[in-house]
Amino acid sequence: MRRLILFRHAKAEPRGRGQDDIDRPLAPRGREDAALIAGVLAREKLTPDLALVSAAKRTQETWDCARAAFPAARMEVVDALYNASAEEIMAEAEAWADEGETLIIVGHNPGLHELAVMLLEEGGAPAWQVDKMDARFPTSTAAAFLIDPAGRASFDGLFLASEHGGEGE
Repeated sequence: MRRLILFRHAKAEPRGRGQDDIDRPLAPRGREDAALIAGVLAREKLTPDLALVSAAKRTQETWDCARAAFPAARMEVVDALYNASAEEIMAEAEAWADEGETLIIVGHNPGLHELAVMLLEEGGAPAWQVDKMDARFPTSTAAAFLIDPAGRASFDGLFLASEHGGEGE
């Protein structure tokens, strides 16, 4: 893996009576924002070879909405990504690292947000970048990182739906 993209699922419907969290679908606004951010990533040439997607309905629907922007990308549902910690998400990324140059992980907060901040801090990013990332990681947000041969990450972009004409959270 040469690049890692962390993509928080799009806005989901509230949990219905008797509905498990894992089964929550996307809200209509979420579908629009997921496709929007995927288009932004594609225009920026941040195109994944492999998508690792949580088992939650909302993450899989997020990928379904994003898929058109990445027609060559392969998708794998990874049960361990559902509500995973930052360390668990990174372990999954490392386990799949040889499967493509660019991996995108479609998952959940707080794990994705914590991992994005951790990668910036470990990569020696300036304080303003860490602060911006730490401030918020709403739905339909993607953070991209270049990964060097030693496994160190450097910041490669932060994309919020609200900054590209969408609503985000």
